[in-house]
This record gives sequence, structure tokens and C-alpha cells, in this order.
Amino acid sequence: MDTGPTSHSYISQRLRLHYTDWGNPEAPPLLLLHGGRDHCRNWDWTAQALRNDWHIIAPDWRGHGDSQWSPDGEYNTLPYIYDLAQLIHQLKLAPVTIVAHSMGGSIALRYTGLYPETVRKIVAIEGLGPSPKMLEERQKQDFAERLRDYIAKKRAAAGRTPRRYATIEDALKRMQEENRHLSEEQARHLTIHGASRNEDGTWSWKFDPYLNNWSVSDMPQSQVEQLWSRIECPTLLMYGANSWASNPQDDGRIRHFRNARVVEFGNAGHWLHHDQFLPFIAELRAFL
Repeated sequence: MDTGPTSHSYISQRLRLHYTDWGNPEAPPLLLLHGGRDHCRNWDWTAQALRNDWHIIAPDWRGHGDSQWSPDGEYNTLPYIYDLAQLIHQLKLAPVTIVAHSMGGSIALRYTGLYPETVRKIVAIEGLGPSPKMLEERQKQDFAERLRDYIAKKRAAAGRTPRRYATIEDALKRMQEENRHLSEEQARHLTIHGASRNEDGTWSWKFDPYLNNWSVSDMPQSQVEQLWSRIECPTLLMYGANSWASNPQDDGRIRHFRNARVVEFGNAGHWLHHDQFLPFIAELRAFL
């Protein structure tokens, strides 16, 4: 019977960050990178399907899962890019293949543009971030107003404790509300690995609540697009037809990539790798 992954850690900017290793170290390395407010065990089904052909490593980003939280509660893309660079450097994974979801996809694509020689292939599941339309709407808001709103929300977050659920079943219900495409088995697995028990017996999500207030400081979109244009390896951009995310084939962002194609999955939302698992795995295998 296949065993599960083993847990390990590495250091980045003085933080101890957790990752799982699915064994098979003689095989080529494959990184599975989760999205925001998620955790590395969300990839378990994918890892089980691919572990015989790949050496799979799935990290928890800082502030997520079993990794440490940033002491200042500040989260933006640059430290995450550094964390990814450190993981690849310390474990000597280059050239590596990457499959990444949402926030993880955004980080991985920027890293790949910075170090194109270190990545063999990359799959980004809804990883381009806000659509051009969303960015345009954001720019209409006065920057000082956005910054004041950020400070107010961060101050409010400092006075709150992580939400507590009386039972794991209550946390499960919240997970199911967040993604109604999930099966009972998927939702329970993600809840069990995504929550921890408090001293009083209640349950809380493992991710840092400060992640709910993402930093307003990020590199300009023109620089992000510049990094996309530096990616040399084959690139696959996956999208769910029922997701909030904008398809880059339709909104024009595909033009920033040298060697990319887009595939869309019907009857799937933002977590298409859960919503349409078998078609996702088939498409992934064919690309890899």
C-alpha cells in the first residue's frame, strides 16, 4: 500500500517553512504549489496519481499550513518568490517542473521569469491574478484611500483572534460553503489537514488571519508582464469555466507569453483540479 508523504522543513528569512516529500528521489522533481489560505495537502490526490513518475515536493507557503507565520503579519509576493527560490536552491531541484494554483501560480510564474533556466515546464491553474478589467477598476480608486483602508483593516485584524469552530464538523461546513463543487471526501480531507485543534478543544484554520488583508504594495503590472515574457519553458494555463478568474485567451494576457497555451475545464470553478480531477490529471499527464 502506498504510504503518505513525509514532512520536512527549510529556512527562509529566518522562518521555518514546511514541505511534504512524496519519495521517489531518483525521479525528476515536481513542485506542487498551493494557493492562498490553502495548504500543501490539497495536492494529495494529484501527488498520488503522479508519484510513481516524479519526485513530488509540496510546500506550505509562509503563513499557511504547518509553516511559520510572518512575525509582522505582512504578506506580499516578493517574500514568497524568495521562499520559492530558497526551496529550489536548498534542495537543488533545478531544473524543476512546477504545477501551481492561484496565488502559487502567480508566484511561480514570476519566479520562472526571473530564473527561466531553472524551470523545465510550468502549469499555472488560474495563476495570473486579477483580470485587466479588475486592475483597471482598482486603479480608479485613490491610492491614499486604498492605503487608509488597508491600515484600518490591519488594525482591526490585530484585535481579532482566529475564528474558532466548536467541532471539526463545523469547520467542514465552512469548507463546503467556500467551494460547493467539492465532494464530501474532498472537503473532509482538506478540512482535517487545514485546521488544528486549540487548547480548549475548538478548531481553527491553520493559515494566518492576516492573510485576509493582502498588502497593497506589489510590483507594477508592467513589470509582472515583463517577467511573464521572459519565461522560456512550455507553459500551460488552466482555467475553470465557472470561475471568477478571467481567461487570458479572452482578455489578451496570453500575448505576454512566448510558449503558452490555455485549456478551459467545463463545470469547474477556481479549484478546477478538485472539481474536474480526472480530466485535469489527463491534461496534466499529456503536458508533462
